[in-house]
Amino acid sequence: MSNLVKPGPIQILLVEDNLGDARLVEEVLREGGFRHRVAHARDGVEAMERLRDPDQQLPDVIFLDLNMPRMDGREILVELKSDSRLKQIPVIVLTTSTSEADIVTSYSLNANCYVTKPVSIDEFLDVMKTLETFWFNVVSLPPKPGPAAPAEHS
Repeated sequence: MSNLVKPGPIQILLVEDNLGDARLVEEVLREGGFRHRVAHARDGVEAMERLRDPDQQLPDVIFLDLNMPRMDGREILVELKSDSRLKQIPVIVLTTSTSEADIVTSYSLNANCYVTKPVSIDEFLDVMKTLETFWFNVVSLPPKPGPAAPAEHS
């Protein structure tokens, strides 16, 4: 892994209505040695309220269940990706659904990753390591200075 890492802990918003699954995600992250902070929303309405609250720090990544009460994960993806302030946050769909329609829909709504529960601990850690390496080290780097564009003459 690169020596470039996101300064400070990874801020995660876990949108999950099953408390057992939420605890398991947090335990796997802790055991995997990731520096992280997890905020938990029990459904889409709570998640969107948190994301739109100007007093709340935006997460670095969102783990999103699809099947939840009040507002499901598909609806959240539509809201997230249509909001200029939120659309750049990577979203990992973490769900029990193996439906091809859900997979296609999630990616068409710009989810960054689709992981089916129950997920093995090793698979989940691989996803996190890939996210940390790629998203926080490559995508987040400032652009390299290139040749200056020719000046326009009037």
